[in-house]
Amino acid sequence: MAAQQYEKEAAGMSRNTFPVYKVDAIVQFYRTEVLTGQEAKHLTKNDITPNPKAETIQRLYMRVLELIFRIKPECFYAMPLSENVQYPMLYEWVTPIMNVYTRMCQFLPICHVYDFSLNDVISPKAKRTIIILSAIQNFLIFRKQRLESTAAQQQSFRSDLERLQAYTREIKEAEKKIEKLSIIPPEQQAEAKELAAALTELTTNTQHEYQDVSAMNEKVAQCKTGIAEISQKLSQRRVEVATLKDEIVKLKSQIVESPEELRNEMERMKETVKNIKTSKDLADERLVELQMRVQCAGQVEAEIQVLLKQLQDLQDIICQTNQQKEKIQDLVALNEALQKELRSLSTEEAQLKRVLAMKLDKESKQQIRRLKKKEVKDQQVKNIYGQYDKIHEKREEVVKLIEEKNHETKQFNEKIHMLKEKCSQRTQKAQEIYDHLLTTLEQYNKRIESIVLETNADISKMKSNF
Repeated sequence: MAAQQYEKEAAGMSRNTFPVYKVDAIVQFYRTEVLTGQEAKHLTKNDITPNPKAETIQRLYMRVLELIFRIKPECFYAMPLSENVQYPMLYEWVTPIMNVYTRMCQFLPICHVYDFSLNDVISPKAKRTIIILSAIQNFLIFRKQRLESTAAQQQSFRSDLERLQAYTREIKEAEKKIEKLSIIPPEQQAEAKELAAALTELTTNTQHEYQDVSAMNEKVAQCKTGIAEISQKLSQRRVEVATLKDEIVKLKSQIVESPEELRNEMERMKETVKNIKTSKDLADERLVELQMRVQCAGQVEAEIQVLLKQLQDLQDIICQTNQQKEKIQDLVALNEALQKELRSLSTEEAQLKRVLAMKLDKESKQQIRRLKKKEVKDQQVKNIYGQYDKIHEKREEVVKLIEEKNHETKQFNEKIHMLKEKCSQRTQKAQEIYDHLLTTLEQYNKRIESIVLETNADISKMKSNF
């Protein structure tokens, strides 16, 4: 019988899916990873081979269960029976062994050891204990690696969440900045209204000034025609005066005629002199009127300078709008960078999901093989899978959050596009108004300069004539 059991154990060892470590490696591992204090110092190779000590092996199993399941040492000595038990002293030695045995039966299938028995606790054997301890060591190493990887994943997940939060904050700040840029602040609304009113007043004033200029041009033309007529009359009168002087000279030479005729001629001459004086007075009045009109033209030039200043203010406003456009472009570039980072994060999550799916497939295959050997699963395995389902649900929630953020970023891009179109339309309108005002003012300045030159030339001519 003993030979058959030994053959069975050897066959079980050949079927193991985990490496069987040497005794020195096992002792070193349990000293550093499982035991603490005096227990780690007192554990030696002789406690396992050639004849393992039952107390040390039971203590090792207890410490492993405490480490994995967070069981307190008092729980192993608690009797799972009712209080009204006769002779409870009989159970004092049995209760910790039975607790260790039951919990190890629940734990060792996770480590791919399915044939754990009570003899492995009460009277352990060297080869059997080495196999069990190496299985537990393999599981603890795997657990440590998984804990480190999960801690790294949690840390990366936290950093990704912090990045997402920072990106959402920056996006909200960018939205607020865009709202501030698109909406005129209440402090500047009054200035904007004043500028709009000033533009309307400028348009009305320019129209009125165009009308006044046309009326002035007509009056100047009439004045020029009147001056030409007056100059013709003056030339005729001068010719008449010269002829009269000649006649007077002739008459003086011929003073033979009667004095009555002389008196009549003198009266005629006086009347002609009076007419010439009246024509001179009229010409002086016309000159005064022309001087007044020249002064009006100077006032018009001052008003034009005021208009030019207002146009410069409009140019400053256009420059401010251009600066706002540049800020919007910077915000768009920042949003694109954030989207790229979100895409990279989504790709990393997809890769992690694929790795998890591959691992899940492998684990499912291994579990199917194990289920053929053993039908009953441990409650601890169910708890582990429940935790994994919770993590999976959390990841699905994170994926939903990422999709919502992507949707919000799309809406944000659409808003930015609409704002760009509005800004471009406003700038085009302002540029058209600016170009129109410049052209009209240039034409107006040219007309005024021509009028002033003509009036100056006419005045110089009049002065030379007079």
